[in-house]
Amino acid sequence: MINSAPATQGLVVIGRNEGERLRVCLQSALSTGCTVVYVDSGSTDGSSAMAQDMGAALVPLDMTVPFTAARARNAGWQELVRRLPGAEYVQFIDGDCELVDGWLAAAQAFLDEHRGYAVVAGRLRERHPERSVFNRLCDIEWNTPVGDAKACGGIAMMRLAPLQAVGGFREDLIAGEEPELCVRLRAAGWKVRRLGAEMALHDAAMLHWRQWWRRSVRGGYAFAQGACLHGQAPERHWVAETRRALLWGAGVPLAALAGAAVLGPWGLALLLVYPLQVLRLARKLRDVPRAFFLVAGKWAEAWGALQFYMGQLRGRRRGLIEYK
Repeated sequence: MINSAPATQGLVVIGRNEGERLRVCLQSALSTGCTVVYVDSGSTDGSSAMAQDMGAALVPLDMTVPFTAARARNAGWQELVRRLPGAEYVQFIDGDCELVDGWLAAAQAFLDEHRGYAVVAGRLRERHPERSVFNRLCDIEWNTPVGDAKACGGIAMMRLAPLQAVGGFREDLIAGEEPELCVRLRAAGWKVRRLGAEMALHDAAMLHWRQWWRRSVRGGYAFAQGACLHGQAPERHWVAETRRALLWGAGVPLAALAGAAVLGPWGLALLLVYPLQVLRLARKLRDVPRAFFLVAGKWAEAWGALQFYMGQLRGRRRGLIEYK
């Protein structure tokens, strides 16, 4: 048993076709001795049977209803409350992650001592950052500052009472549901904390450019949708991120095309701002590949944001943008 946890705490694992990664995830979760709920989203690789055989409580989602990770997490914590009525805390973890020894005890100790916090997260590391530049970028992205935070990711421990009070996750969000939840929790007077303790290992398995591109498109979509929901003052949720994406990913190319229409080929000189920005960031970060992908990612993010706005105009809901 890697953690010793009381019955006030349970875990929710969500996944679809994670295979061996799910086995590793469930082993780390079940070894804590806590109640573990696994929410399966239409797996075809035997994940549901494996989870039940290992001892997890299974919640198969109705896949005739549009799927989102938010919907899966809500189904998970609601089942946990049904099975463990006295639970105070829920640890969310994705099926491609492995819980680190000691995290649950550290997270609960913090929440027990600091009653004003609704969410606590720790250090999430990429399992194989050496396998691709995209995995390495994920590992850097996971390494957020220690201290009070505005939001958490999908791997975090939460108090069930405030989670229930604000209505859980917004199930119509295809991405960014955790930061959106944190906006509502903070508006209700709760705080979010990032600890320095190791929390989990994540396996992005992002080895190809196309995967990175689709993940970045999803990020841009989430920025625009988040800004639409909570962009007003004082929160200004993801307003700056959306503006940067649209400026660098759409504004600069359009301005260059307009310049070319007036000045001929000289108008395209505006595009030199991209390599200059890469050089500026590379000098600041001391990391040329990261600088390149930060700049190139703005094109994908802009496309994602534009997809959100086009969907709003047409009254259509966007389906999932998956990269695995």
